[in-house]
Amino acid sequence: MDSSGDSPDVPDAVVVGSGPNGLAAAVLLARAGLAVDLHETAAELGGGARSARLFDADVVHDVCSAVHPMAVASPFFQGFDLAAHGVELCRPEVAYGHPVDERRTGLAYADLDRTCARLGADGERWRRLMGPLVEHTAEIVDLLLGDLRRPPRPSIAALLVPRILALGTGVDEVLFRGPEAPALLAGVAAHPMGPLPSLVGGGTALLLGHLAHAGGWPVPRGGTQVLTDALAADFVAHGGRVHTSSRVTDLREFTKTRAVLLDVSPRGLLELAGPFAPPGYRRALENVRYGPGAAKVDFLVSEPIPWREPELAKAATVHIGGTAAQVRASENTVAGGRRAEEPYVLLAQPMAADPSRGLPHKQPIWAYAHVPNGDPLDATDVVRRRIERFAPGFSDTILASRAIPAAELESYNANYVGGDISGAAVTLRQLLARPVVRWNPHTTPLRGVYLCSSATPPGPGVHGMAGLHAAKTALRREFGLALPAGW
Repeated sequence: MDSSGDSPDVPDAVVVGSGPNGLAAAVLLARAGLAVDLHETAAELGGGARSARLFDADVVHDVCSAVHPMAVASPFFQGFDLAAHGVELCRPEVAYGHPVDERRTGLAYADLDRTCARLGADGERWRRLMGPLVEHTAEIVDLLLGDLRRPPRPSIAALLVPRILALGTGVDEVLFRGPEAPALLAGVAAHPMGPLPSLVGGGTALLLGHLAHAGGWPVPRGGTQVLTDALAADFVAHGGRVHTSSRVTDLREFTKTRAVLLDVSPRGLLELAGPFAPPGYRRALENVRYGPGAAKVDFLVSEPIPWREPELAKAATVHIGGTAAQVRASENTVAGGRRAEEPYVLLAQPMAADPSRGLPHKQPIWAYAHVPNGDPLDATDVVRRRIERFAPGFSDTILASRAIPAAELESYNANYVGGDISGAAVTLRQLLARPVVRWNPHTTPLRGVYLCSSATPPGPGVHGMAGLHAAKTALRREFGLALPAGW
């Protein structure tokens, strides 16, 4: 794809990288009336938000991101209005499930009351944990997806702080009688890939966990690619120019451009700007730590996964990790640089919510296992066995599979250093100083150069908010403009 509008040869702004954050920034700059060029190294737009027909022309597989609670909750996507752009978000009956063992399974239904009823004696405890968050979801999302420079309102702090401390220190496990609720929380806390328990994991469990009962954990009808296509179409409609298969290697290409926004990792920023950056900033970027990796496996199967617990068939997302203690043990092993014998596996079965993805006898299954950064493991057998434990007979349904080791994810997306799909390790320190200590982390010491990737606040996820924060800053500082109406 290479589109050219009527914009001049020297654009007002350039965006490098077309992941959700890069596209969000490009959309906002173009809607503000600027002439904007978007450069993408790959032949297709999207970064971590792409889909492909891997094995069969009738089956759509998501290549990286698959399930999108943030597409509902994100202020950027709310302003963009996905529905108005033809994107339908399909909400599964069960937001996510978590088999604990062969007899017990935690289920987070989209309906909070139903979830509490399923948890039995722990139901009211779950309601006390999640119910108040659901009632204040707009304020919580606005805070946690913000640029981390504003203190929370006292009432929101009173809701979040004790809950984050409880989940972040492991106290939550003693608050529940059964193993299902702690496992549900641990499974969500493991999303950032790092040591557990942790305050970052606790915050993630609260944000994503309560969204299960608010906007849900939907999948886009037709695959994640439709999100990318909608953003790209809007960008072009507002005069933006797209350049694919266009690798940017030197920022001096844009010396006449007033603003350059980079949807790249800290390592990518070093490659582009290192020779021109002040030594202190360069050293800070060199010291950024990358987290564990994702070992991706895609399956084409002949029928839905034969879960022991039939209700899991209604979940688009399943966490496979066992008890909360087992999830924490495997995550800590991987964070320490060693493979876990039974690693945490994040699995998506999109046809639970979107039957258009395949056919009754040809269905996509998306999964990845957490492994050490840079691990060359082909995780096909590991993931297959983890699923088989809770779904006997799964192996017999496999028609085809494809594995991408963590060590090879970088070749798909240069931002995934060593397979770290978060752009940099999501630790408390690297969340508060992401990627380096700076009052406005979306700025750089280079005039007119901004960082808009998941290596900046609010961190990983398909939410577009890093792009929004960077675009807001660039518009104000370089052009004296505000964000377009609606944001």
